[in-house]
Amino acid sequence: MNKNEISEIKSLSKKIRKDILNMALSAGASSSHFGGSLSTVEILSTLYKKFLKFDVSNPVWQERDRFILSKGHACLGFYSILYEMGYIKEDDLKLFEKNGSFLLGHPVINKKIGIEFSNGSLGMGLSLGIGVAMSIKKRSLSSKVYVLIGDGECNEGSVWEAAMSASHFNLKNLTVILDNNNFQQTGSNNEIMSSEKLFEKWKSFGWEVININGHDINEINNAFKKSASRPKLILAKTIKGKGFSFAENNNDWHHKILTQKQYEEALKELNEQ
Repeated sequence: MNKNEISEIKSLSKKIRKDILNMALSAGASSSHFGGSLSTVEILSTLYKKFLKFDVSNPVWQERDRFILSKGHACLGFYSILYEMGYIKEDDLKLFEKNGSFLLGHPVINKKIGIEFSNGSLGMGLSLGIGVAMSIKKRSLSSKVYVLIGDGECNEGSVWEAAMSASHFNLKNLTVILDNNNFQQTGSNNEIMSSEKLFEKWKSFGWEVININGHDINEINNAFKKSASRPKLILAKTIKGKGFSFAENNNDWHHKILTQKQYEEALKELNEQ
């Protein structure tokens, strides 16, 4: 990537973090999944800006690529990128978790605004992605499928059944990004259920596995760009709460209410970056 491209994606990532802040604050007394959204920002920015094939004016275009947010609780980042790409309006973000809103605490299918599937229960998204990838393959389309999962989500047995299926059916049109921030809802992965040797585990299931820093735009770009003759797993080492010092690696921010004071501190920190 050249310097201008990197600068553009960094700028987009900064906008997304600001959008996440604004949504979390506007949610008021409703807590939001703040930390796990922030760890996905550079991944989403690079994917949507450089790789995902879509048409905002024709959201059900048959040739489009599909993105599935399997770790559906990280929807703040997802809604932000949908806004930045033009699917929804800025005022829509203020409706997050409000009564009657279409932007809920987990994504609800709405293809007109770029949400391909409903997701909430962990372990669902990869199976959905495999079904879509198989359908695309059978129809001889060039579209690709991207699924973003979490490391805590890998505690679900359905993830590994899906992993076996993708390899078995040689779904080389499928890319999975694993957000490896080392935390889940109630504690660290080591406390709840160790997720060591994820690289070796996915490789043993027949996947092309790439280790990256999930906040390094160059590394993310190169991982998406790399061709593979089988399903591809991008193991992205990330920081939960990335971008705001009070939230980084602080699992209290898995699901918490953002106060006005914290918002102002975070905004100041973001403007200084």
